[in-house]
Amino acid sequence: MSAVLVINSGSSSFKYELLEMEGERVLASGLVERIGESSGAIHHTVHAPAGGVQVAMHKATYDRDVRIPDHTTGFALMLEAFDEHGPQLTDSPPIAVGHRVVHGGARFFEPTLITPLVEINIDDLSTLAPLHNPGAVEGIIAAKKAFADVPHVAVFDTAFHQTLEPAAFTYAIDADVAHRHRIRRYGFHGTSHKYVSETAAAFLGRDNAELKQIVFHLGNGASVTAIDGGRSVDTSMGFTPLEGLVMGTRSGDLDPAVLFQLARRAEMSTDELDRLLNKQSGLLGLAGVSDMRDVLEGRERGDERAALAFDVYIHRLKHYLGAYLAVLGGVDVISFTAGVGENAAAVRAAALAGAEWAGIELDAQRNATRSGGPRVISTDTSRVTVLVVPTNEELEIARQTLQAIAV
Repeated sequence: MSAVLVINSGSSSFKYELLEMEGERVLASGLVERIGESSGAIHHTVHAPAGGVQVAMHKATYDRDVRIPDHTTGFALMLEAFDEHGPQLTDSPPIAVGHRVVHGGARFFEPTLITPLVEINIDDLSTLAPLHNPGAVEGIIAAKKAFADVPHVAVFDTAFHQTLEPAAFTYAIDADVAHRHRIRRYGFHGTSHKYVSETAAAFLGRDNAELKQIVFHLGNGASVTAIDGGRSVDTSMGFTPLEGLVMGTRSGDLDPAVLFQLARRAEMSTDELDRLLNKQSGLLGLAGVSDMRDVLEGRERGDERAALAFDVYIHRLKHYLGAYLAVLGGVDVISFTAGVGENAAAVRAAALAGAEWAGIELDAQRNATRSGGPRVISTDTSRVTVLVVPTNEELEIARQTLQAIAV
Protein backbone atom coordinates (compact mmCIF):
# COMPACT_ATOMS: atom_id res chain seq x y z
CA MET A 1 0.00 0.00 0.00
CA SER A 2 1.36 3.45 -0.96
CA ALA A 3 -0.97 5.38 1.30
CA VAL A 4 -0.53 8.70 3.09
CA LEU A 5 -2.36 9.50 6.31
CA VAL A 6 -3.40 13.17 6.54
CA ILE A 7 -3.98 14.67 9.98
CA ASN A 8 -5.76 17.96 10.69
CA SER A 9 -5.44 18.44 14.44
CA GLY A 10 -6.99 21.06 16.69
CA SER A 11 -6.90 21.56 20.43
CA SER A 12 -9.91 19.35 21.16
CA SER A 13 -10.33 17.26 18.01
CA PHE A 14 -8.59 15.95 14.91
CA LYS A 15 -9.72 14.82 11.49
CA TYR A 16 -7.92 12.18 9.49
CA GLU A 17 -7.96 10.78 5.99
CA LEU A 18 -6.07 7.82 4.52
CA LEU A 19 -5.40 8.20 0.79
CA GLU A 20 -4.05 5.62 -1.63
CA MET A 21 -1.74 7.78 -3.70
CA GLU A 22 -1.40 5.59 -6.79
CA GLY A 23 -5.02 6.32 -7.65
CA GLU A 24 -5.42 9.32 -5.33
CA ARG A 25 -8.38 7.56 -3.74
CA VAL A 26 -9.72 7.96 -0.20
CA LEU A 27 -9.59 4.67 1.70
CA ALA A 28 -10.87 5.88 5.06
CA SER A 29 -11.59 9.08 6.93
CA GLY A 30 -12.70 10.05 10.38
CA LEU A 31 -13.08 12.48 13.23
CA VAL A 32 -11.98 12.22 16.84
CA GLU A 33 -13.74 14.92 18.83
CA ARG A 34 -14.28 16.39 22.30
CA ILE A 35 -10.76 15.49 23.44
CA GLY A 36 -10.24 16.36 27.11
CA GLU A 37 -13.96 16.63 27.85
CA SER A 38 -16.10 14.37 30.02
CA SER A 39 -17.32 12.47 26.96
CA GLY A 40 -15.78 12.14 23.52
CA ALA A 41 -16.47 10.35 20.25
CA ILE A 42 -14.78 8.82 17.24
CA HIS A 43 -16.39 8.51 13.81
CA HIS A 44 -14.59 6.23 11.35
CA THR A 45 -15.70 5.90 7.72
CA VAL A 46 -14.44 3.23 5.34
CA HIS A 47 -14.62 4.17 1.67
CA ALA A 48 -14.92 1.42 -0.94
CA PRO A 49 -15.30 1.87 -4.72
CA ALA A 50 -18.61 0.72 -6.16
CA GLY A 51 -18.26 -1.48 -9.22
CA GLY A 52 -14.64 -0.54 -9.65
CA VAL A 53 -15.49 3.06 -10.51
CA GLN A 54 -13.52 5.41 -8.30
CA VAL A 55 -16.01 8.27 -8.50
CA ALA A 56 -18.87 6.15 -7.17
CA MET A 57 -18.16 5.16 -3.56
CA HIS A 58 -19.79 3.02 -0.92
CA LYS A 59 -19.27 4.32 2.60
CA ALA A 60 -19.65 2.61 5.95
CA THR A 61 -19.38 4.73 9.09
CA TYR A 62 -18.71 3.42 12.57
CA ASP A 63 -19.34 5.60 15.63
CA ARG A 64 -18.15 5.14 19.18
CA ASP A 65 -18.71 7.30 22.26
CA VAL A 66 -15.81 7.16 24.70
CA ARG A 67 -13.87 9.48 26.98
CA ILE A 68 -10.71 10.75 25.26
CA PRO A 69 -8.40 12.44 27.78
CA ASP A 70 -5.68 13.47 25.30
CA HIS A 71 -4.52 13.27 21.68
CA THR A 72 -2.40 10.16 22.34
CA THR A 73 -5.52 8.30 23.47
CA GLY A 74 -7.34 9.65 20.42
CA PHE A 75 -4.73 8.22 18.08
CA ALA A 76 -4.88 4.86 19.88
CA LEU A 77 -8.65 4.83 19.32
CA MET A 78 -8.14 5.74 15.67
CA LEU A 79 -5.76 2.77 15.27
CA GLU A 80 -8.34 0.50 16.94
CA ALA A 81 -10.94 1.70 14.43
CA PHE A 82 -8.62 0.87 11.54
CA ASP A 83 -7.92 -2.57 13.06
CA GLU A 84 -11.57 -3.36 13.65
CA HIS A 85 -13.15 -1.88 10.53
CA GLY A 86 -10.30 -1.45 8.05
CA PRO A 87 -8.26 -0.79 6.12
CA GLN A 88 -5.67 -2.73 8.10
CA LEU A 89 -2.63 -0.64 9.05
CA THR A 90 -0.83 -3.18 11.25
CA ASP A 91 0.83 -4.98 8.35
CA SER A 92 0.64 -2.12 5.82
CA PRO A 93 1.22 1.20 7.57
CA PRO A 94 1.09 4.47 5.62
CA ILE A 95 4.34 5.46 3.93
CA ALA A 96 4.09 8.92 5.52
CA VAL A 97 1.89 11.12 7.70
CA GLY A 98 1.06 14.63 6.50
CA HIS A 99 0.05 17.25 9.06
CA ARG A 100 -1.92 20.40 8.33
CA VAL A 101 -0.33 23.28 10.22
CA VAL A 102 -2.11 26.62 9.98
CA HIS A 103 0.81 28.97 10.60
CA GLY A 104 4.35 28.67 9.28
CA GLY A 105 5.18 32.34 9.76
CA ALA A 106 7.97 33.56 7.50
CA ARG A 107 10.04 30.46 8.31
CA PHE A 108 8.32 27.74 6.29
CA PHE A 109 7.58 28.12 2.59
CA GLU A 110 7.32 24.47 1.50
CA PRO A 111 6.23 21.08 2.92
CA THR A 112 8.76 20.27 5.62
CA LEU A 113 9.95 17.01 7.14
CA ILE A 114 9.22 17.25 10.86
CA THR A 115 12.35 17.10 13.00
CA PRO A 116 12.62 18.06 16.68
CA LEU A 117 13.77 21.53 15.59
CA VAL A 118 10.83 21.94 13.20
CA GLU A 119 8.49 20.87 16.00
CA ILE A 120 9.99 23.54 18.28
CA ASN A 121 9.54 26.17 15.56
CA ILE A 122 5.88 25.23 15.00
CA ASP A 123 5.29 25.51 18.72
CA ASP A 124 7.07 28.89 18.82
CA LEU A 125 4.78 30.14 16.04
CA SER A 126 1.82 29.51 18.37
CA THR A 127 2.17 33.16 19.37
CA LEU A 128 0.89 33.98 15.87
CA ALA A 129 -1.81 31.28 15.83
CA PRO A 130 -2.75 30.51 19.45
CA LEU A 131 -6.00 28.80 18.44
CA HIS A 132 -4.41 26.49 15.87
CA ASN A 133 -0.70 25.70 16.18
CA PRO A 134 -0.82 24.28 19.74
CA GLY A 135 -3.35 21.68 18.59
CA ALA A 136 -1.18 20.86 15.58
CA VAL A 137 1.79 20.27 17.88
CA GLU A 138 -0.27 17.96 20.09
CA GLY A 139 -1.36 16.04 16.99
CA ILE A 140 2.23 15.75 15.75
CA ILE A 141 3.47 14.41 19.09
CA ALA A 142 0.66 11.83 19.30
CA ALA A 143 1.01 10.80 15.66
CA LYS A 144 4.76 10.28 15.98
CA LYS A 145 4.09 7.89 18.87
CA ALA A 146 1.49 6.01 16.84
CA PHE A 147 3.59 5.93 13.66
CA ALA A 148 7.17 6.05 14.90
CA ASP A 149 8.76 4.42 11.87
CA VAL A 150 7.42 6.60 9.05
CA PRO A 151 8.28 10.18 8.09
CA HIS A 152 6.01 13.00 9.26
CA VAL A 153 5.60 16.14 7.14
CA ALA A 154 4.17 19.55 8.02
CA VAL A 155 2.17 21.31 5.31
CA PHE A 156 1.50 24.96 6.12
CA ASP A 157 -1.59 27.01 5.19
CA THR A 158 0.63 30.09 4.93
CA ALA A 159 3.35 28.55 2.73
CA PHE A 160 1.70 29.23 -0.64
CA HIS A 161 1.66 32.95 0.15
CA GLN A 162 5.38 33.20 0.89
CA THR A 163 5.79 34.39 -2.72
CA LEU A 164 4.13 37.72 -1.86
CA GLU A 165 6.36 40.72 -2.54
CA PRO A 166 7.19 43.06 0.38
CA ALA A 167 4.80 45.67 -1.02
CA ALA A 168 1.97 43.14 -0.66
CA PHE A 169 2.80 41.73 2.77
CA THR A 170 4.03 44.85 4.61
CA TYR A 171 1.68 46.87 6.82
CA ALA A 172 2.29 50.61 7.07
CA ILE A 173 3.02 50.72 10.79
CA ASP A 174 6.25 51.47 12.67
CA ALA A 175 8.82 49.15 11.07
CA ASP A 176 10.62 48.35 14.31
CA VAL A 177 7.38 47.41 16.06
CA ALA A 178 6.31 45.25 13.11
CA HIS A 179 9.68 43.48 13.00
CA ARG A 180 9.80 42.89 16.75
CA HIS A 181 6.33 41.34 16.86
CA ARG A 182 6.44 39.63 13.42
CA ILE A 183 3.49 41.65 12.13
CA ARG A 184 2.92 41.30 8.40
CA ARG A 185 0.46 39.74 5.98
CA TYR A 186 0.79 35.94 5.99
CA GLY A 187 -2.35 34.77 4.20
CA PHE A 188 -4.17 31.49 4.78
CA HIS A 189 -6.11 28.78 2.91
CA GLY A 190 -2.90 28.29 0.95
CA THR A 191 -3.35 24.56 0.35
CA SER A 192 -6.80 25.20 -1.12
CA HIS A 193 -5.70 28.10 -3.33
CA LYS A 194 -2.75 26.05 -4.63
CA TYR A 195 -4.88 22.96 -5.29
CA VAL A 196 -7.68 24.86 -7.02
CA SER A 197 -5.41 26.97 -9.25
CA GLU A 198 -3.42 23.92 -10.37
CA THR A 199 -6.58 21.86 -10.89
CA ALA A 200 -8.11 24.67 -12.95
CA ALA A 201 -5.06 24.81 -15.22
CA ALA A 202 -5.05 21.02 -15.68
CA PHE A 203 -8.81 20.96 -16.33
CA LEU A 204 -8.43 23.58 -19.06
CA GLY A 205 -5.33 21.93 -20.51
CA ARG A 206 -3.39 25.15 -19.95
CA ASP A 207 0.10 25.77 -18.61
CA ASN A 208 -0.30 27.08 -15.07
CA ALA A 209 2.89 29.14 -15.46
CA GLU A 210 1.18 31.20 -18.18
CA LEU A 211 -2.12 31.89 -16.40
CA LYS A 212 -3.36 34.80 -14.34
CA GLN A 213 -5.95 33.47 -11.90
CA ILE A 214 -8.24 34.68 -9.13
CA VAL A 215 -9.47 32.01 -6.71
CA PHE A 216 -12.40 32.68 -4.35
CA HIS A 217 -12.36 30.23 -1.43
CA LEU A 218 -15.79 30.88 0.06
CA GLY A 219 -16.71 28.78 3.08
CA ASN A 220 -17.43 29.70 6.68
CA GLY A 221 -13.95 31.16 6.47
CA ALA A 222 -13.40 32.98 3.19
CA SER A 223 -10.47 34.38 1.25
CA VAL A 224 -9.50 35.36 -2.27
CA THR A 225 -6.07 35.14 -3.86
CA ALA A 226 -4.50 36.65 -6.99
CA ILE A 227 -2.21 34.08 -8.62
CA ASP A 228 0.21 34.90 -11.42
CA GLY A 229 1.97 32.00 -13.09
CA GLY A 230 1.25 29.69 -10.17
CA ARG A 231 2.55 32.19 -7.58
CA SER A 232 0.43 33.96 -4.98
CA VAL A 233 0.90 37.71 -5.49
CA ASP A 234 -1.88 39.04 -3.25
CA THR A 235 -4.38 37.55 -0.82
CA SER A 236 -7.20 38.90 1.33
CA MET A 237 -6.39 37.32 4.69
CA GLY A 238 -3.58 39.03 6.55
CA PHE A 239 -1.75 38.75 9.87
CA THR A 240 -4.62 36.46 10.93
CA PRO A 241 -7.56 34.88 9.09
CA LEU A 242 -9.74 37.79 10.30
CA GLU A 243 -8.85 40.25 7.54
CA GLY A 244 -10.51 40.41 4.14
CA LEU A 245 -13.88 39.08 3.04
CA VAL A 246 -17.07 38.90 5.09
CA MET A 247 -17.24 35.40 6.60
CA GLY A 248 -19.63 33.28 8.63
CA THR A 249 -18.73 34.83 11.97
CA ARG A 250 -15.70 37.04 11.14
CA SER A 251 -15.98 40.69 10.20
CA GLY A 252 -13.28 40.84 7.55
CA ASP A 253 -11.91 44.30 6.75
CA LEU A 254 -12.61 46.91 9.41
CA ASP A 255 -11.32 50.37 10.30
CA PRO A 256 -8.96 49.70 13.27
CA ALA A 257 -10.32 52.83 14.98
CA VAL A 258 -13.60 50.95 15.55
CA LEU A 259 -11.73 48.92 18.18
CA PHE A 260 -10.50 52.09 19.91
CA GLN A 261 -14.05 53.42 19.97
CA LEU A 262 -15.48 50.23 21.42
CA ALA A 263 -12.70 49.99 24.01
CA ARG A 264 -13.19 53.60 25.13
CA ARG A 265 -16.95 54.08 24.85
CA ALA A 266 -18.29 50.54 25.32
CA GLU A 267 -15.45 49.58 27.72
CA MET A 268 -14.94 46.29 25.89
CA SER A 269 -11.87 44.28 26.86
CA THR A 270 -9.35 42.83 24.41
CA ASP A 271 -10.93 39.39 24.81
CA GLU A 272 -14.40 40.81 24.22
CA LEU A 273 -13.26 42.58 21.07
CA ASP A 274 -11.56 39.40 19.86
CA ARG A 275 -14.77 37.44 20.44
CA LEU A 276 -16.88 40.14 18.75
CA LEU A 277 -14.86 40.21 15.52
CA ASN A 278 -14.09 36.49 15.26
CA LYS A 279 -17.22 34.85 16.71
CA GLN A 280 -20.08 37.34 16.59
CA SER A 281 -19.60 39.27 13.35
CA GLY A 282 -19.77 38.51 9.62
CA LEU A 283 -23.05 37.02 8.42
CA LEU A 284 -23.97 36.13 12.00
CA GLY A 285 -23.58 39.71 13.17
CA LEU A 286 -25.50 41.12 10.23
CA ALA A 287 -28.27 38.56 9.76
CA GLY A 288 -28.30 36.51 12.96
CA VAL A 289 -27.26 33.36 11.06
CA SER A 290 -23.79 32.30 9.95
CA ASP A 291 -24.72 29.89 7.14
CA MET A 292 -25.09 31.41 3.66
CA ARG A 293 -27.94 28.98 2.94
CA ASP A 294 -29.94 30.53 5.77
CA VAL A 295 -29.05 34.03 4.55
CA LEU A 296 -30.30 33.18 1.05
CA GLU A 297 -33.52 31.70 2.42
CA GLY A 298 -34.10 34.79 4.57
CA ARG A 299 -33.44 37.05 1.60
CA GLU A 300 -36.04 35.14 -0.45
CA ARG A 301 -38.57 35.65 2.37
CA GLY A 302 -37.95 39.39 2.34
CA ASP A 303 -35.88 39.49 5.55
CA GLU A 304 -34.18 42.91 5.46
CA ARG A 305 -31.27 41.83 7.67
CA ALA A 306 -30.55 38.86 5.43
CA ALA A 307 -30.80 41.03 2.32
CA LEU A 308 -28.33 43.55 3.74
CA ALA A 309 -25.95 40.77 4.85
CA PHE A 310 -25.99 39.37 1.31
CA ASP A 311 -25.37 42.79 -0.21
CA VAL A 312 -22.45 43.52 2.14
CA TYR A 313 -20.97 40.09 1.41
CA ILE A 314 -21.21 40.64 -2.36
CA HIS A 315 -19.89 44.20 -2.17
CA ARG A 316 -16.72 42.91 -0.51
CA LEU A 317 -16.31 40.21 -3.18
CA LYS A 318 -16.61 42.83 -5.92
CA HIS A 319 -14.14 45.06 -4.09
CA TYR A 320 -11.47 42.36 -4.13
CA LEU A 321 -12.30 41.27 -7.67
CA GLY A 322 -11.63 44.78 -8.93
CA ALA A 323 -8.47 45.11 -6.84
CA TYR A 324 -7.00 41.86 -8.11
CA LEU A 325 -7.88 42.60 -11.71
CA ALA A 326 -5.70 45.68 -11.26
CA VAL A 327 -2.92 43.81 -9.43
CA LEU A 328 -2.76 41.13 -12.13
CA GLY A 329 -3.33 43.46 -15.07
CA GLY A 330 -6.24 41.30 -16.21
CA VAL A 331 -7.20 37.70 -15.55
CA ASP A 332 -7.52 34.47 -17.53
CA VAL A 333 -9.38 32.27 -15.05
CA ILE A 334 -11.64 32.91 -12.05
CA SER A 335 -12.49 29.92 -9.83
CA PHE A 336 -15.00 29.53 -7.02
CA THR A 337 -14.47 26.85 -4.38
CA ALA A 338 -15.43 25.66 -0.85
CA GLY A 339 -18.95 25.32 0.56
CA VAL A 340 -20.43 28.64 -0.56
CA GLY A 341 -18.27 29.01 -3.66
CA GLU A 342 -19.16 25.55 -4.95
CA ASN A 343 -22.86 25.51 -4.09
CA ALA A 344 -24.30 29.06 -4.02
CA ALA A 345 -25.08 30.00 -7.63
CA ALA A 346 -26.68 33.27 -6.46
CA VAL A 347 -23.43 34.35 -4.80
CA ARG A 348 -21.36 33.64 -7.92
CA ALA A 349 -23.84 35.44 -10.17
CA ALA A 350 -24.03 38.51 -7.96
CA ALA A 351 -20.27 38.69 -7.44
CA LEU A 352 -19.61 38.81 -11.19
CA ALA A 353 -22.65 40.88 -12.22
CA GLY A 354 -21.59 44.00 -14.08
CA ALA A 355 -18.08 42.71 -14.82
CA GLU A 356 -18.70 42.28 -18.53
CA TRP A 357 -16.37 45.25 -19.12
CA ALA A 358 -13.53 43.01 -17.91
CA GLY A 359 -14.47 40.22 -20.32
CA ILE A 360 -16.32 38.22 -17.64
CA GLU A 361 -19.61 36.74 -18.84
CA LEU A 362 -21.48 34.17 -16.77
CA ASP A 363 -23.79 31.59 -18.37
CA ALA A 364 -26.90 31.46 -16.16
CA GLN A 365 -27.80 27.87 -17.02
CA ARG A 366 -24.26 26.57 -16.51
CA ASN A 367 -24.02 28.48 -13.24
CA ALA A 368 -27.21 26.88 -11.94
CA THR A 369 -26.16 23.33 -12.89
CA ARG A 370 -24.39 21.26 -10.26
CA SER A 371 -21.70 18.64 -10.76
CA GLY A 372 -19.20 16.72 -8.68
CA GLY A 373 -16.11 17.91 -10.49
CA PRO A 374 -14.68 21.07 -12.07
CA ARG A 375 -16.97 22.79 -14.56
CA VAL A 376 -17.10 25.92 -16.72
CA ILE A 377 -19.86 28.39 -15.83
CA SER A 378 -18.89 31.24 -18.18
CA THR A 379 -20.24 31.70 -21.68
CA ASP A 380 -18.41 30.42 -24.74
CA THR A 381 -17.69 34.02 -25.75
CA SER A 382 -16.38 35.15 -22.36
CA ARG A 383 -12.76 36.31 -22.55
CA VAL A 384 -12.30 35.13 -18.96
CA THR A 385 -13.02 31.51 -18.11
CA VAL A 386 -15.05 31.16 -14.92
CA LEU A 387 -14.99 27.80 -13.14
CA VAL A 388 -16.38 26.00 -10.15
CA VAL A 389 -13.62 23.77 -8.78
CA PRO A 390 -14.29 21.58 -5.72
CA THR A 391 -11.37 21.92 -3.34
CA ASN A 392 -9.54 18.97 -1.81
CA GLU A 393 -7.12 20.16 0.85
CA GLU A 394 -6.47 16.64 2.16
CA LEU A 395 -5.32 15.47 -1.26
CA GLU A 396 -3.13 18.54 -1.63
CA ILE A 397 -1.54 17.85 1.76
CA ALA A 398 -0.94 14.23 0.76
CA ARG A 399 0.66 15.31 -2.53
CA GLN A 400 2.93 17.77 -0.77
CA THR A 401 3.82 15.11 1.80
CA LEU A 402 5.01 12.81 -0.99
CA GLN A 403 6.95 15.73 -2.46
CA ALA A 404 8.76 16.29 0.83
CA ILE A 405 9.78 12.65 1.40
CA ALA A 406 10.93 12.25 -2.22
CA VAL A 407 13.65 14.88 -1.80
